[in-house]
Amino acid sequence: MKVRHLIIGAGPTGLGAAWRLEQRGITDWLVLEAGSVAGGLAQSIVDEQGFTWDLGGHVQFSHYEMFDQLMDDLLGTDGWLYHDRESWVWVRDRFVPYPFQLNLHRLADADRDACLRGLEEAAATVSAAAKPTNFDEWILQTFGTGIADLFMRPYNQKVWARNPDRMDCRWIGDRVAVADLARVHENVRLQRDDVSWGPNNRFRFPRRGGTGAVWQALARRLTAGRGRAGRLMFGASVRHVDTRERRVALTDGREFGYEQLISTMPLDRFVATSDLARDLRAAVVDLEHSSTHVVGVGLHGAPPPALAKKCWMYFPESNCPFYRVTHFSHYSPNNVPDASTQWSLMAEVSESAHCPVDSDTVVADVVRGLVATFLVSSDRLVHHTWHTRLEHGYPVPSLNRDRGLDGIQDVLRARDVYSRGRFGAWKYEVSNQDHSFAQGVEAVDAWLDGAEEVTLQRPDEVNARRPRPMARA
Repeated sequence: MKVRHLIIGAGPTGLGAAWRLEQRGITDWLVLEAGSVAGGLAQSIVDEQGFTWDLGGHVQFSHYEMFDQLMDDLLGTDGWLYHDRESWVWVRDRFVPYPFQLNLHRLADADRDACLRGLEEAAATVSAAAKPTNFDEWILQTFGTGIADLFMRPYNQKVWARNPDRMDCRWIGDRVAVADLARVHENVRLQRDDVSWGPNNRFRFPRRGGTGAVWQALARRLTAGRGRAGRLMFGASVRHVDTRERRVALTDGREFGYEQLISTMPLDRFVATSDLARDLRAAVVDLEHSSTHVVGVGLHGAPPPALAKKCWMYFPESNCPFYRVTHFSHYSPNNVPDASTQWSLMAEVSESAHCPVDSDTVVADVVRGLVATFLVSSDRLVHHTWHTRLEHGYPVPSLNRDRGLDGIQDVLRARDVYSRGRFGAWKYEVSNQDHSFAQGVEAVDAWLDGAEEVTLQRPDEVNARRPRPMARA
């Protein structure tokens, strides 16, 4: 069988490509999905106890009008719940509003003063400082030693499961709030919380079905109608890709020819299964990733008042294994079977060769961490737990990432292979759901018209766009 546009993966990128082809009146496409449902890393799981979980702390906000309009359309006006972001950092046995660097007045006096001194020293030396060569140097030059040692270094070590000096710093863009020293001092003087920074300071979440409800709805739309269901094939695991002959072979023996291939497989896996494995072996070494353990904790009762409106919390310290905990039942009461007697927290723990995690003990370690950080008063409140491990959790902006990416993508593009999406493009700075969807759209337009793929090629420009105002709850 041969199709004009063959798409590997039914996550946001693959479905975005199919959606764009349909928009342009092109029906000669096929999506191959190894799993049994659409959504990829943005799918949702309902566990045996009836609790809904996402594969990480996803929220919906966007840098693209087309994405916003599609989200409105897919779930309708009643299909969303809207939240003002309440994100916090738990440090020194207290909550500090995020961004941490704008809310130093919440710290004890000695910690506050150390952080302020560091900021002042960094501001005084910035003009004479050499350009940072890694993420750790960027942290020090931007925030000084106080914030670096109290929050930025230990937190990022937990997120990325490696020391920040092993990472590049050119990816940062609007991912990290830099500090306006005058604004910080004024916040301290007024004892004022400053929480408005960032593109996700207001976000929405599906009323039912978790984040995966969005992508299930799009998959149903794309395959609705006579003869269209076969365009999305589940259980279609790729065994080999021959980029020269333009053929994809599945593990069950089926083969598909193509003119354009859009792959959302992790790029390292794609190369390994392709005829280019030997030629690109050295470039793949430059691609690093972390794995993620997602641990859902269903709880009896109701959240304590201190957590009632909190959305997610960051944890830089060593008395817990997780770097982030999401108050998942706050996103939607339908994420638990009975919101009057149950609630839920979802923790994320990173893993790499630099920071190994014991899968046999991580759940118990998470529960102990929830008690140690006072999120849960006792493990007796735990109704049950749920755990999954994502081998590919974060694409790491490693020191040589761009060197490896450029070498691989140039070779693939010459053969009409577009590796796109969170791990297809391997660019953390444009790996949210909206970015990933747009990469699928732009890959179609690039092949058909030669249009520039702005998301991939100019991430800073895309991320500088301000999301449109969201409706009030």
